[in-house]
Amino acid sequence: MSKHLTRRGLIKTGVIGGAGLAVPTIFTGAANAFTNEPAGGTVTLGFNVPQSGPYADEGADELRAYQLAVEHLNGEGDGGMLNTFSSKALEGNGILGKKVEYVTGDTQTKSDAARASAKSMIEKDGAVMITGGSSSGVAVAVQGLCQEAGVIFMAGLTHSNDTTGKDKKANGFRHFFNAYMSGAALAPVLAAQYGTDRKAYHLTADYTWGWTQEESIKAATEALGWETVNTVRTPLAATDFSSYITPILQTDADVLILNHYGGNMVNSLTNAVQFGLRDKMVNGKQFEIVVPLYSRLMARGAGENVKGIFGSTNWHWSLQDEGSKAFVKSFGTKYGFPPSQAAHTCYVQTLLYADAVQRAGSFNPCAVGEALVGGDSSIEGIDSPANKGYLFDGLGNGQVLYRAADHQCFKDVLVVKGKDNPTSEFDLLEVVEQTPVQQVWYEPDNPMFAGGNLGSCNAGA
Repeated sequence: MSKHLTRRGLIKTGVIGGAGLAVPTIFTGAANAFTNEPAGGTVTLGFNVPQSGPYADEGADELRAYQLAVEHLNGEGDGGMLNTFSSKALEGNGILGKKVEYVTGDTQTKSDAARASAKSMIEKDGAVMITGGSSSGVAVAVQGLCQEAGVIFMAGLTHSNDTTGKDKKANGFRHFFNAYMSGAALAPVLAAQYGTDRKAYHLTADYTWGWTQEESIKAATEALGWETVNTVRTPLAATDFSSYITPILQTDADVLILNHYGGNMVNSLTNAVQFGLRDKMVNGKQFEIVVPLYSRLMARGAGENVKGIFGSTNWHWSLQDEGSKAFVKSFGTKYGFPPSQAAHTCYVQTLLYADAVQRAGSFNPCAVGEALVGGDSSIEGIDSPANKGYLFDGLGNGQVLYRAADHQCFKDVLVVKGKDNPTSEFDLLEVVEQTPVQQVWYEPDNPMFAGGNLGSCNAGA
């Protein structure tokens, strides 16, 4: 496999069944020119994932999903969700007949490293689309770069409200749900399970995702009667949270909310259990722990500690719709275990990009963007002028609207709980509620998404 170095990390170029360097072609003359218009019989996509850092497990699963998507787009394997996708534009012969190649980079879960690798993919490898990431800080940084460079950014796992809020960009698109949606889905379940007279203590990852997740779950629980005792920020690079757990014991908090993800959540939850929080009685109530954003990979890392703990997720491999079953079968056959929500959203984003290109009949990012969110489709049961965009189905979340107003997908949200009696190392979470999209809907001018400007598409020429 060919490889070359960037400023901060290794970039590898490859194609399923072969490898080779893509030649970047940046047009600046013709009126309809755009960055990296594919030449010849191939097109290059850039997969920018955390291969090191606290979200590396998520990144590894994302990369598996991207590689599987390339296989299916190129007509290899069983086709996966190409067979269940409501759009039938993709034919398994690449994208617009061009064989799909890819380059990869390590974001290191750092914004500067992520921008550097994405920049190299665009300028040196000719990538016409960039996707990936498991940190919202990374997503916001790379989305800004792609807007400047004139390429499409299909966000991977990014949950901060800011990605399609104050930091939204016309060239950026998000399939994954967000912190507001987690709060709206999770809070009613928590109130039903634990009561409305609760006192919460928050530990929060100190960057854009943690801030908006804390704000969202805090607002949603307080609206139902909970009191917030304290909010404490923790460094993303932290691995030992003992010093943050000890002060909780000195308060009258009876719920700990861990606004942590990936390795951070595994370590903070483990420390909390080691300090005996789950065995405590406070205010005459059993002490509880909540993890607003969950994943199977985190549950596996935390082991026994996740039993009975509630959270939310974008998708789960146990879903029985045809799209989910097709994806789980394809992924499981290739890799030997079920996919994570990170793998699912990255696979879906790749297919959605390819489908938009196919329907637009062009790789021009402005034409692709219009296809991704264009049209007058809407979700039933929501009376809003913002309820317009591209409606699709068959990709594992039921009906989904890619909203034109902010390039955010709207769909049902899953509330999950750590299983008390798992049947395997993968069967760790159970879906306790599928919250309808109408309950997690919000208007584009919602205060949690205020500021910023979608702006205009940039084709790069």
